Amino acid sequence: MQHSYRLIIACPDKVGIVAEVSRFIAERSGWLLEASYHSERESNRFFMRNEIAADSLSVSIDAFEEEFQALADKFEMEWYISDSSRPKRVVILASHASHCLADLLHRWHRKDLFCEVPAVISNHQNLKSMVEWHGVPYHYVEMTKDNKLESNAKIDALLEECKADVIVLARYMQIVPPELCRKYAGRIINIHHSFLPSFIGANPYQKAHDRGVKLIGATSHYVTENLDEGPIIEQDVVRVSHRHTKEDMVRFGKDVEVQVLSRGLRYHLEDRVMVCGNKTVILD
Repeated sequence: MQHSYRLIIACPDKVGIVAEVSRFIAERSGWLLEASYHSERESNRFFMRNEIAADSLSVSIDAFEEEFQALADKFEMEWYISDSSRPKRVVILASHASHCLADLLHRWHRKDLFCEVPAVISNHQNLKSMVEWHGVPYHYVEMTKDNKLESNAKIDALLEECKADVIVLARYMQIVPPELCRKYAGRIINIHHSFLPSFIGANPYQKAHDRGVKLIGATSHYVTENLDEGPIIEQDVVRVSHRHTKEDMVRFGKDVEVQVLSRGLRYHLEDRVMVCGNKTVILD
């Protein structure tokens, strides 16, 4: 993978942003590997992602950042620069279901996902051997109705210890407490088993089968204090019919879940996701 710097920008929309940012990069000999931008008319927000070849710059990245601040102030930008050579640290939370966790570990192990996985945290013990086979530390944190406060404090401490950049809920069947949602806002990714939350609660695939649905799917989204209502990152569906059993739907659903979760995580790792209100802009 070519070493690059990603310049990520969000600001009020106005004429001249692309021209001035491009000029700034060119004046420092920056070679653009990729450039994406989007104007959100309803909110008058502008989003931009520039990927610059690291070895093309005529100045250090520290000097680039320092000099860019004046332009950022002019356009009231929220911005940051991400180094593509620095892998983000992904801590995975799981429960008893293995499919999403196993898929993420497999993709990480074969280097399809560029990140570090310093830990898996779970409120069940059945996935321990699989996780440790991948060389990843496994932390069991018992979660009962009587110890949630204490257990969530342990999870928070582990996340701090691991220096987590991103938290992935790989079918983690516990509610993330509000304080963690706020602390890691825009950095907790969940997978929801429905394309639309039509069948809430237990046995969603049985309910979908009973209603004769024609599409099932999955949604990856950022976690907020409002359960399953955070900004959507990625979605996909698969067609089903009356011929398919509930077991078929569960199998199809798992296949979609792993694809949607891994794609959502990849977009985040590559700094392609911009939050705009309660939705996202994907600069792909």
